[in-house]
Amino acid sequence: MAAQISVAIAEADDGWLATVTVRDGERATEHRVAVRPETYELLTGGAVTPKELVVASFAFLLEHEPQDAILKRFDLAVIGRYFQATSSI
Repeated sequence: MAAQISVAIAEADDGWLATVTVRDGERATEHRVAVRPETYELLTGGAVTPKELVVASFAFLLEHEPQDAILKRFDLAVIGRYFQATSSI
């Protein structure tokens, strides 16, 4: 069964703050993700909502690591830096 991703997003002074719950059966994890306007524009060009960006980002993360390995609190830009750095290994 695929994990379910639920996102609640609120505007913040420097973009958006998302509270993400990942549920896989009985197990659930919660994460707080900051989305800065420049990251949002770079990744989407405004084509999707910030919430859709966060959902897609977590779907990507779950394809590459277990939900327990996802940081509890991070800036969305960290995903690209981390996976770019590890893809060259």
